[in-house]
This record gives sequence, C-alpha cells and structure tokens, in this order.
Amino acid sequence: MQGARLRWGVLGTARIADAVIKGLRGSDNSELVAVASRDIEKGRSWAYARGIPHYFGSYDEMLDSELVDAVYVPLPNALHKEWSIKAADHHKHVLCEKPAATCAQDVEEMIAASRRNEVKIMEAFMYRFHPQIERVRQLVEKQIIGEIRIIRATFDFYLKRPGDVRWNPKLGGGAVLDVGSYCVNVACLVAGMPPHSVTASALWAPTGVDMSLAGTLEFPNGVLGAIDCSFQVGTSKQQWLEISGTEGLIRVAQPFSIDEKDTTIIVDKADDASAPESVSVPGANQYQLMVEHFAGAVLNNTELSYTLEDSLANMRVLDALITSARTGRRVTV
Repeated sequence: MQGARLRWGVLGTARIADAVIKGLRGSDNSELVAVASRDIEKGRSWAYARGIPHYFGSYDEMLDSELVDAVYVPLPNALHKEWSIKAADHHKHVLCEKPAATCAQDVEEMIAASRRNEVKIMEAFMYRFHPQIERVRQLVEKQIIGEIRIIRATFDFYLKRPGDVRWNPKLGGGAVLDVGSYCVNVACLVAGMPPHSVTASALWAPTGVDMSLAGTLEFPNGVLGAIDCSFQVGTSKQQWLEISGTEGLIRVAQPFSIDEKDTTIIVDKADDASAPESVSVPGANQYQLMVEHFAGAVLNNTELSYTLEDSLANMRVLDALITSARTGRRVTV
C-alpha cells in the first residue's frame, strides 16, 4: 500500500516506550496517534510532552477506539499476554515488548489470539533488525570462521532501583526474562535452531527472582551456547557476543543495545598471522527498522521476519533455564 501509514497507540507510559516512539517518528509508514494510561492526568502530561495528539484514561478505552490500527505494549512482563490478547480481540495488531510473555503456555495463547482475529503480533527484539546482526549471519553462513562450535552471549547491568518491577516475581521479574532473553535469542539465531537441552545456575534475590544466571545450551547440531545475564554487574549495560568456529572467531561488542553510530564486527582467523579484520557496519536506528518492518507487514499483508512461533521457541528455552536453575538438573527443551 504505497503511501499508507499504520496508526499506532502506546499501551502504557513505561520509559522503554521512548525508544520505540523515536523509531515511529522516523519511519515513513507509521504514525503515532495516541497513548493510554490508567491515570488520565499522567496520560495527558505524557502525551503533551511527546506531542502525541490523543490520550486515553484506560487501556480498554484506547482499544475500543477507531483511532489506532496497532498498539505497542511496553507493560511489565506479566501483563504482556493479557493486553496483547485483548488488543488482538479488538482487532488491533500488536508489537509486544520482549519477552513476549512469562511462560511458553502464555505465548501459545497469544498465537491462538493472533490466528482467530487475523492480526499480527510480534515480539520487539529490535536488535534483529539492525544491519549488524544481518552481517553476522552472513559471515556465519559463509563459514568465514569454519563450522560453529561455541556461542557466548552476555547481557548484564547493575539494577539499583529497589522498587523496579524487574525485582517483582508477580510482574514477571528476573534477569533471565529481561536481559537473558536476548542472549538466548541470539544464540538460537546463530545456531540456526533451538537447543535440545539446557543447564543453569542462578543467584536469587530476596524477592525470589533470579538476579544473576549462567546457563549452557546444547544444540542438536553439536554447537554449545554459554550465556550469562545479571542485575548485579557493572555500572552500565555490559553486553557481548562471541562466536567461535573451527577456523576463527567473530566478536561483537554491542550486539543488543546499539546506538545509531557506525559499528564494527571483529573477525579473527585462526590461521592468519595478521591483525584481526574489522568489518564495518553502517549505523541505523534499530527501533525504526523494526517498526517499519512490522508496519509494512501489516499494510501489505506480508509475513513477519520474526514470528510468534519463534517467540514460543525462545520462551521454552527461558522456561527450561529457570527450571534447571531451581532444580539443579539438566532440562530437555
């Protein structure tokens, strides 16, 4: 649909929404028209500060409105399933913040809602739309470093706010659902399939959520994945991706939270005495690329590159990691 624009509403006023709003503003096939808050005064001030023309005093009110075609859901993890399904039942398309839900069964219910209402629901793994990850995939597929043997992924930061929802088990808190979901996602992406089993160990917060977790993923193709995620490390976000193969390795310093500057992928060949090669990748706004892809799929009725079936596979791994960490057992996915 040449020149058409998808009309978006934001379901909630979480801080993370600002990154997606910037992406919406930069896109050529989307228009941000509304925000909903359970506090109408907060919704009013939030909309005014961001130049959003409409605001609603409840989520249901926005879903009932004909003003929006699609919603972005940045609510706490435990609310993702409920409001994604409610939006779908109102025939709104849904971009849901990661993780898609808090367990695999919830994602299955979201898939069913998407199908019965004939709407699209996508989990907002924005890093997948940055040209950096596409370049990594090309290097892996060309076997630049031979056959993949080990994938290591890290995403840690220091969570200082004691009242943050990520400490709350009732709201789907915990490191593995928050930043660990990225590590699992990229490991499966590089391996080309989900693992068949996992093992994990965790440190637990007084609230009961995992505040640090380290896990091993065993893939059917003989690849091993090693991930770690934490709310206890460093003073800012620390992330890393390293892919080791039979003929070298690939390093990515910022695989997930990528700014709009040009970035570099390091390729270190085992049989090359020269310095490692730096592969340049042009900068991009990964949120803009994500919303443009989603809006394009809705407007043109085309397939999403990342589906809820992919999200379900990812969620099953996250479920298995938590089970392993709680029981001390190797868990089949």
